[in-house]
Amino acid sequence: MLARTDTLAAIRDALPKEGLFAEKDWLLSPDAFPIERKFLTELEQLGHRLFVFQRACNQLYQLSVKGKQPAWVARYLDAGKPKELIEFSRRKEIRDDLPRVIRPDLIVTDNGYIIAEIDSVPGGIGLTAWLNQTYSAFDKQIVGGADGMLEGFQSVLPNGGDIVISQEASTYRPEMEWLAARLKDRQPDWEWRVVAAENYEARDSRAVYRFFELFDLPNIPKIDSLLHTNAEGRVAITPPIKPFLEEKMWFALFWLRPLYEFWRRELGEKYFLKLQEVIPYSWILDPTPLPQHAVIPRLEIHDWREAAKFSQKDRDLLLKVSGFSPLGWGSRGISLGSDLAHAEWEKRIDNALATFDSSPTIMQRFHKGRLLAHRYCEPDSDELKTMKGRVRLCPYYFVEHDQVKLHGALATIVPADKKFLHGMRDAILVPSRTEAR
Repeated sequence: MLARTDTLAAIRDALPKEGLFAEKDWLLSPDAFPIERKFLTELEQLGHRLFVFQRACNQLYQLSVKGKQPAWVARYLDAGKPKELIEFSRRKEIRDDLPRVIRPDLIVTDNGYIIAEIDSVPGGIGLTAWLNQTYSAFDKQIVGGADGMLEGFQSVLPNGGDIVISQEASTYRPEMEWLAARLKDRQPDWEWRVVAAENYEARDSRAVYRFFELFDLPNIPKIDSLLHTNAEGRVAITPPIKPFLEEKMWFALFWLRPLYEFWRRELGEKYFLKLQEVIPYSWILDPTPLPQHAVIPRLEIHDWREAAKFSQKDRDLLLKVSGFSPLGWGSRGISLGSDLAHAEWEKRIDNALATFDSSPTIMQRFHKGRLLAHRYCEPDSDELKTMKGRVRLCPYYFVEHDQVKLHGALATIVPADKKFLHGMRDAILVPSRTEAR
């Protein structure tokens, strides 16, 4: 094991001169994030549960469209989306296509963890690959090992392909360029390219990894050509062009009582109960009036405007823009009720109800992350310090022939006073390691 000063020097020396995030940095640490073996086993099992959950989501939407499940399911999921995009997502040629990369955002809590959301177009793949490779030089217990993330992503584009990234996602371009270069080093006979979505032209038999959100399609001039080649089976695209799969409201649909039997049947009793333990209770802010005898479950209110009158103590609730919007990406469309003044909370609920048809919002129980200590290097003084913070853990699962494998786990540790756990200048970003105990 290297001395801590040598470890930090090795990490700095390994940083690509082009960087990994455009105009962004983070706090370095000599220590990977420790995960007990029992928790690692749970993470490994979670991957297949989430694959089965996404498969069930795909099935539920299509059954709703066909009238074999409630029509309101598809109506909710299609809200605010262009007709042409909805029609494309329903094409039989891509009916069974599912994301090949699954990355949930896990909040480590005092009682275990909860899934804040599942990222549809996740960043951090290249960063986590670099972290795993770099830390594995001095730590043999890194989750996924030195090459796990590279192997995982190569399984998505096994014969080379194009990583098509939009201007909206350009922050992540450096990490994907690093990733593509390392894949080329491993397999010189194949080519992995990182190309701008705005001027991309599809090539027959050239697989595409989509690194752009579907709300961004109007900014991609030649998107019709790409979709056409995909529909004809000449080009495979992952994640698939299915906006309904990229909605946060799936967590609310998971808890709806009329869908209970569907989820139990499609997931199986064991997976259904396991996911109930980690999917936070969520609601769709639908302004449709309820019958006079009905209440909104667990809130015991008859109208969403009653939620606007909740005391601060009762407002440990998140509002999240569900999906098809620039506000649905990252933490831009998230607000925590207990952090807002009463008037602002009321205003945001009113806005969510008013914009429901074009941009649905969900409400979700807020779960506070567990406090823990992790060392980091103070950038100005180069001094090792300890941060008391909370952790967002992002395991990366790669799907190949219905097999789901965990290839790495990125830990983001943010200061204790931050409510939303995401990458920022004062956050520590490290890979995860297995602890013996």
